[in-house]
Amino acid sequence: MEYQHDVEINGEDKYQNICKHNGLCKKEKDSKDDTDSNKLSHIEKAYTTILSELGEDVDREGLRRTPLRAAKAMEFFTKGYKETIQDILNDAIFDEDHDEMVIVKDIDLFSLCEHHLVPFFGKAHIAYLPNKKVVGLSKLARIVEIYSRRLQVQERLTKQIASAISEALEPAGVAVVIEAAHMCMVMRGVQKINASTVTSVMLGTFQDNPITRKEFLDLTIRK
Repeated sequence: MEYQHDVEINGEDKYQNICKHNGLCKKEKDSKDDTDSNKLSHIEKAYTTILSELGEDVDREGLRRTPLRAAKAMEFFTKGYKETIQDILNDAIFDEDHDEMVIVKDIDLFSLCEHHLVPFFGKAHIAYLPNKKVVGLSKLARIVEIYSRRLQVQERLTKQIASAISEALEPAGVAVVIEAAHMCMVMRGVQKINASTVTSVMLGTFQDNPITRKEFLDLTIRK
């Protein structure tokens, strides 16, 4: 009987702990929602100020909700700050006896230049040489999305993608090439509409072995 009583107490304690945990989780969620709402409001006010300083009438019909829409858009453009590699790779890395090159190319990417807050966009090409581990192919595109949805420079973006894949999979090698057009060169400044920027990062075998590197580049880069 004493044992049964202990079990009942332990069960009640467990139930109370679950309730407490759920209560804490709800408080944390409510707090996060309040913080996000405050951030959105501050961004909205900032856009209102910008429009006003440009000489616009923020009360006219076409601009009445523009600050809020722009604030929500900016939150989406930079949503990568709220995401982590661990979140997206959860249960998507598999043991596999495969050591040949895996390539996912022509991954669309959109980002914002951190110098002028205007877009740059293009394609990412990714390859890795598995070391007894493979990852779900869509996750490579998700990694590109996480880092591109931040304020960026293309050079750093390329390196961050390569480093994230290398750390997560520990492969024999990783290669990343990004080809992109930058609106800061098209809409302002030198205004060269046909200019494109190509950056690359080669790690492991792709850096050490020119034959492997050439195979990747031949299979991905347009002639």
